[in-house]
Amino acid sequence: MHPFKFYLQLGFEHISNLAGYDHILFLVVLCAVYKIQQWRNILILVTAFTIGHSVTLALVSLEIFSIPSSTIKFLIPTTIFITALHNVIGGNPSKIKVNMWRNYAMALFFGFIHGMDFSNYFKALIMGTSSIFVPLLGFNLGIEIGQLLVVFSIIGISFLFLNVFKVKHREWNVFISGAAAGMSLISMFENKFW
Repeated sequence: MHPFKFYLQLGFEHISNLAGYDHILFLVVLCAVYKIQQWRNILILVTAFTIGHSVTLALVSLEIFSIPSSTIKFLIPTTIFITALHNVIGGNPSKIKVNMWRNYAMALFFGFIHGMDFSNYFKALIMGTSSIFVPLLGFNLGIEIGQLLVVFSIIGISFLFLNVFKVKHREWNVFISGAAAGMSLISMFENKFW
């Protein structure tokens, strides 16, 4: 059995690995519609995403649930595309309070999907279902720390563009969400499973 620190580092590296940019891209598009003043909402969204990720890792590791990898590779960019589209269509900053519960539910559900991407590797690492709690806790805390660092970087860049360069919030949201949507469409076509 590996120590807690091993799984903590593994979770951190998983979320911050630029080769697996899909999680980072999802965080970028998830945050695009928010301003720095809404940092509490952002932290709750990221935590909802982590909870979804955690539940899926546990279910797959305990062999309760499984979806083919080819399907997951398609669904992950689909979550990015849907979030980007939601930002552009429903991302009016004046309605953020109204939409927050829907956004939390969406982040949680999409966390389920993103959690499946790493679950088979995680399952092989823990080598059995009897001692899942410590590895799962360490891994997910590592993911949460990594996500928070990514989110603070995103919010910092957003603050710079919105407050120093005076880019309008709507334009920023459309630019970031549009770029993420384009990247996710390419990935969806590359990973189509039919």
